[in-house]
Amino acid sequence: MPLRIPARLGTTAALVALLGSTVACTSTGGGDDDEVTTVTIGTLRGQPHFYAPFLYEDHATGDIDYEVVTLDTAPALNDALLSGTVDMAVGSITATVAGAAQGREVKVVAAASDGGSGFVATEGIDDITDLEGRPVGYLESSSQYVVLQLLLEEAGMTTDDVELVSLSAPDFFNAFSTGQVDAFLAPEIGVSLALGAGGVELASPYETEIGRVNIGLLASQEFIDEHPEAVQEVVDTHAATTDYMVDNQDEWLPELVEEYGGDEDVFATALDNFWLRSDLSPTYEEQIANLAAQMERLGMIDQAPAIEDVVDTSFASRDEPEDS
Repeated sequence: MPLRIPARLGTTAALVALLGSTVACTSTGGGDDDEVTTVTIGTLRGQPHFYAPFLYEDHATGDIDYEVVTLDTAPALNDALLSGTVDMAVGSITATVAGAAQGREVKVVAAASDGGSGFVATEGIDDITDLEGRPVGYLESSSQYVVLQLLLEEAGMTTDDVELVSLSAPDFFNAFSTGQVDAFLAPEIGVSLALGAGGVELASPYETEIGRVNIGLLASQEFIDEHPEAVQEVVDTHAATTDYMVDNQDEWLPELVEEYGGDEDVFATALDNFWLRSDLSPTYEEQIANLAAQMERLGMIDQAPAIEDVVDTSFASRDEPEDS
């Protein structure tokens, strides 16, 4: 019998407490792909580009049922994949590259969302060089941190020229609005909140060689090896759900606000800064390889992993999206 997990569990701790000694099991019920009946999907809470798994059940392309588990950080999602507490996840490409560099076998099987980043400063800061000696917020082990370092380099600076302040994703707007930081390069929805409160966009975060790469649909190598047909069905469902989300924001956004709370207008502004997608095109694969190379060059990992250790191109469309 499949292990049923209540949808929309809270934290990692809550999940582990519920599963107890059975965390090594998946929700699939066995090694035979024909037995897969339920797939548990991990995602992050409170961010619109991580919302797709909540809609998988409504747009399923096969017989698999979906249970959604929300965790608090991107690295926690990858840990949950490797421990088997979730079967697949919408998670961070950067965390997956960092894990692959350490031999952790989690693969990107499809894109999920590009963008969702912003470089915001207080009024009066007009150029990146104006940040010298000022507190700048950043998110550790994120694509945004890679971009921050690349943009500082373009301005003839390094991270030593600013006062770096490490923040978690939900804390950027509060740190900005209270003056703890004068600028930050971070993920939504802190970007939209800060811009709405008088912040200014200091530079585009999408003009470096890593493009707009941000999050993807992930699975452990073990789950891929044991259940390739289930992975294919989830990727197909992810694609159908993404198509729905692109065309019907007015339908699902109110549901997201009801789920998480918050200001619908702010979420709508944040969504203008995302590019939802479900392919795994050659250009996307190249951008991930560029991200890995930059992470090595910047000292975030010892050595860039081979791209085949980060992505599995067996499942998603290889067609290039029109707006990528």
